[in-house]
Amino acid sequence: MITRTASSLRPVWLAVLAITLLPGAAFSASLEMLTTGGCACCHAWARHLREAGHEVAVKELAMGQLIKMKLDAGIPTALMACHTARVEGYLIEGHVPEREVRRLLDERPKALGLVVPGMPVGSPGMEAGNKREPYEVLLLKKDGSTEIFARYDAQSE
Repeated sequence: MITRTASSLRPVWLAVLAITLLPGAAFSASLEMLTTGGCACCHAWARHLREAGHEVAVKELAMGQLIKMKLDAGIPTALMACHTARVEGYLIEGHVPEREVRRLLDERPKALGLVVPGMPVGSPGMEAGNKREPYEVLLLKKDGSTEIFARYDAQSE
């Protein structure tokens, strides 16, 4: 018979609490973000991911190289944003919130990745005080089609 004392279970309970109360601390990924030089909102988005515990390596490309990479990867022109990240076989295009990146990696759908087209005000990296506009995070499928992965309204975080 195995007998455990309360003190021997303390590390287990601390781990459970950390995972439950601090989900960002329990999950981290390494991303490579491709952007052009000097894009402040791209670096702000990278900071958003870093603050959630992820590693983000930034690679700056000439605009033509960046566009070519996006097209070669299967990102339609109409869905392009200012930066593209790669993480665990997925693409993250634009100002995708960290919680959706985490959800993508948890669920592992058969897709190219996630896209937030354009640069919606209030999305991560595009903060402007209390100003927010609604936007959608799209799941970009391998055939180029999309479906809504998440919606953010003007009051969403």
